[in-house]
Amino acid sequence: MSVVGHKATCCPSFPGSKLPGPLSLFTDVPEAVGTALERLPIESRSAVPLQGTYIMGRVCQDDDGQTWVPTVVKKTWLQIVNDPTLNHEYLPALGNPEFCRAALELAIGMDSTAVLENRAAGIQTPGGSGAIWIGAVFLHQWYNASAPNGTAVYISELTWESHHNIFEDAGFTDVRSYRYWDNEKLMPDIKGLMDDLENAPDFSIVFLDCSIYNPTGIGLSFNEWDWIAEIAMRKNLLPFFYFPVQGLISGDPELDSGPVRFFAEKGLELFCAQSFSRNFGLYDDRVGNLIIITKQNKTLLSSRSQLEKLVRGAWGSPPALGARIVATILNNPTLYAEWKEDLRVKVERTILVREKIREKLRIIGALGSWDHITDQAGIYNFLGLTPSQVEFLIQQRSIYLYVNGQINISCLNYGNLDYVVHSIKEAVAENDKKH
Repeated sequence: MSVVGHKATCCPSFPGSKLPGPLSLFTDVPEAVGTALERLPIESRSAVPLQGTYIMGRVCQDDDGQTWVPTVVKKTWLQIVNDPTLNHEYLPALGNPEFCRAALELAIGMDSTAVLENRAAGIQTPGGSGAIWIGAVFLHQWYNASAPNGTAVYISELTWESHHNIFEDAGFTDVRSYRYWDNEKLMPDIKGLMDDLENAPDFSIVFLDCSIYNPTGIGLSFNEWDWIAEIAMRKNLLPFFYFPVQGLISGDPELDSGPVRFFAEKGLELFCAQSFSRNFGLYDDRVGNLIIITKQNKTLLSSRSQLEKLVRGAWGSPPALGARIVATILNNPTLYAEWKEDLRVKVERTILVREKIREKLRIIGALGSWDHITDQAGIYNFLGLTPSQVEFLIQQRSIYLYVNGQINISCLNYGNLDYVVHSIKEAVAENDKKH
């Protein structure tokens, strides 16, 4: 077809348009709305007023309010970037092999039966979200493809909205929530959780937080994980673990990985999305890993080939520097021991802050029990406040926390702890007056 004499129009005006000039092709795109966990009362830490107190955010902070990076990570970074042989070539599509192997063994152990039988492997991804996304896309294409009504995906009722979005955007049309939290008792709703899994269709995918659940900071007991594993085996459910804070819960990476190691030794096929942002302080390096465990080596190899095809159509090659840092530390016994010590010190500091919050609230006579603060673990804390109490803290005391009452424990220090504690007491008392 000849285009000679044809006058091109870049942005045509549509009939009936009331706007002067061209009408955008994206006029009907609505603004996205997140859940309570992701709706922020302030755009970023840099937007906090001079007298405001910022106790939210996803990064670990040190005592000076700066982003916490383990000492051994800083040292290893300097060694790598000053290495004259360092190059910037693309990594293989599935990532740095030394990193993938080390990350896999960190999660399930080098002596895992799945590792010894070559039924487990990891692929490097851009962060934990990248691991969830590529896993969700793969599962939508290849898992339980014969299901007449599609596969159901179960995700905790309290989690980041992005987890729901990832599975929905991957093509799953039946994404459900399972019960996990009793907001009255401030403890896991074990009966609700088990009932929901028992009633799930066979072959459903169950998204599980490894060790502790965000945002509550409360995990499950060994017996409760055993019950979940038994249900999964009986109903052919596929566990998909999310593991963003290994080592920052107990201070021991091996202990924190107990649930996924237990499921692997049970012989269950599973996925596990790892993130190395918080435990290595490598937020902007986007270091993630997707673990896949299958029944046979043959199915693992075919699954890896399909994942590689997906990766080549997505990011092509993952970021290199952060993975080099993690691989160097995990594969060197001396550096690994230093990293574990950095984690231990960080976790001890977090435990101390929790104890100080609870004790100060008790001493100043804040209404109610605050034992749940020390019952929780990790860098996050679910205060159990009502929406009106959270609003009081934000509007009346300029304390910026998530609107569901979640805070980042690492943001508290000797400079703001007393102010936050007294403000919490005032918020609870103010709410009590209204009732």
